[in-house]
Amino acid sequence: MSIVSNLIENLSFILSHLRWQDLLDISLVWLIIYRVLILIKRTGTIQMLSGLGILAITFVVSQWFEFYALNWILEKFFTNLFVIVVVLFQGEIRRALAQIGSHPLFTGVSSVMETHLIEEIAKGVISTAQKGYGALIVIEKDILVDYHIEMGTELDSKISSEMIESIFHPQAPMHDGAILIRSGKIVSAGCFLPLSKNPVIDKNLGTRHRAAIGLTEETDALVLVVSEETKSISIVHSGHMSPNVELSEIRQALYEAYGFKYKAYEVNT
Repeated sequence: MSIVSNLIENLSFILSHLRWQDLLDISLVWLIIYRVLILIKRTGTIQMLSGLGILAITFVVSQWFEFYALNWILEKFFTNLFVIVVVLFQGEIRRALAQIGSHPLFTGVSSVMETHLIEEIAKGVISTAQKGYGALIVIEKDILVDYHIEMGTELDSKISSEMIESIFHPQAPMHDGAILIRSGKIVSAGCFLPLSKNPVIDKNLGTRHRAAIGLTEETDALVLVVSEETKSISIVHSGHMSPNVELSEIRQALYEAYGFKYKAYEVNT
């Protein structure tokens, strides 16, 4: 009972001395920690953070066992840790600050605009297939794909079926690579994706399909692939490919990627 009484007394003491400034302070700290965790999830930088953790453990061990040279090097390293972190994560920090500046709690475009973008992507994919153009379209979701692809030419262009057609026209300079769609825009074209190393996938698959599978094995991106040989469309997600899909299936995959429940009768076909 004494433990419970002490706990109640301590809790009462804390509550009696709690100010509104303290609540705001705690909320701000929670928000910062939450945004940092989201940033780590999106960028896949957990590997680098793990490396820093290993160096920290090594630093402590070097003190225990009096490894003077190693300890001196690591001490200099951690003395400049702030600068090192800024250099390592400068791209992620820049994107995070841009998101906070545009909207501190939520990002992305409106649901009406997203619906329009989905229809433009679907029309563009169907049109390229009908014309026999090869195409590779990456729709980024929660995890940034920057660390997994070789970025092409920066575009920062609005999404339209005409733009998709023009990029993948056989005479266009960037038709061989992929386009990257992020936050409602085509941010880059002519991107190169990592090929899948899965030994059990079909050996007859072309480079585009292997690249789509390879990227989706590493990220949660949705990739649409158009074969110029067969004029067929494939949907690739989580390392799995759905070949020879129809327009309704493309729309459903896009709606789900943008967080909407797809209802065919709500879409004008």
